[in-house]
Amino acid sequence: MAKAHFHKHQRVFVRPVGTWALIEQVKPHWVKGMDEPVRISYDCGLGRDFTTDELSEEERDEQDTGRWRLMRAKNKWQSPDECAHHPFPGTFPIIVTDEQDWGGWRVPGAEYDRDPQLIEFQARIITAAPTLMKLAEKLAEQAEKPDELPDDLREIVEVARTTLKRIKSRPSESAPSGARAA
Repeated sequence: MAKAHFHKHQRVFVRPVGTWALIEQVKPHWVKGMDEPVRISYDCGLGRDFTTDELSEEERDEQDTGRWRLMRAKNKWQSPDECAHHPFPGTFPIIVTDEQDWGGWRVPGAEYDRDPQLIEFQARIITAAPTLMKLAEKLAEQAEKPDELPDDLREIVEVARTTLKRIKSRPSESAPSGARAA
């Protein structure tokens, strides 16, 4: 009997097509008189159903802080002609920090219109943040043996340690005395 290996809304790699897709529907195939389905196929919205062996799931790191990704949303308030000076006319960036394509970071349209190049740059930085944090953690590990490090690398390690400390502390802990925590 067949068991479902994937679930609805799961992101999978579709090997025959060579692309990532979300499973829209899990389709069990039943035979009369059987307690369980004989096979299961998956509708990924690509024109046909796929079997389990044609799909593969994302490999996840144990300490994965999330696969943050840059997506584009349609600009509801301006046509592509009205915002032709934008890097991607008719759209604006959103950062998705959740597997289900919700949660994350968005920018108001007026702010994006004021400086689209800056917002696009910020979106790329935010998307890279989990990778940069892992890099900083690896650098900070080098601080355990500071005598073995050259002076210039020691400075970089110290910047990584203080940055990680600022990221991992609560806002009230990292605010300088006299400054108000936001």
